[in-house]
Amino acid sequence: MSTVTGPSAFGDRVLGALMLRTEAYEAVEGDEDATWQAALVVVLGALASGIGALEGGPRGLLVGIALALVGWTAYAYITYLIGTRLLPESATRADWGELLRVLGFASAPRFFLVLGIVPIVNIIVGIVVALWVLVATVVAIRCALDYESWLRAIAVAFLGWLTLVVVQLVAAVIAAAIF
Repeated sequence: MSTVTGPSAFGDRVLGALMLRTEAYEAVEGDEDATWQAALVVVLGALASGIGALEGGPRGLLVGIALALVGWTAYAYITYLIGTRLLPESATRADWGELLRVLGFASAPRFFLVLGIVPIVNIIVGIVVALWVLVATVVAIRCALDYESWLRAIAVAFLGWLTLVVVQLVAAVIAAAIF
């Protein structure tokens, strides 16, 4: 059983993640029971995105949630491998679950994508949320991988994203060839 410091209530953790508080990410990182909370953050963010876009109907919303969950888990695993195998610092000690949890909470700004239903602000909201998630991702990676270097955390976030994009493109090409 691990000792968890920092916020323990779901709402406090989400608020801490939104405010980019490292103690919130550290608390989630160390709490194995918070994995379901991180999954809930990802699902709620996907719901907000689907509602804000008003595209695809119920089927599109379900597909969006499934893709968000798959993308979250894949990105967590990729950043885990890059951060612990390719670019570790001497203090780096992490497992995939820690990355999974912190990156789930780093997606909390996606809740605001529900504001996309307002036509005038939808583009601005989308840009602000994308940047916010990017910064939260770097904070989360730095916490989970125990990095001193912000630059290393940025590199892991970018390389993880790039790897995921390549995998998705290859999967799309294969799927197009099959179907």
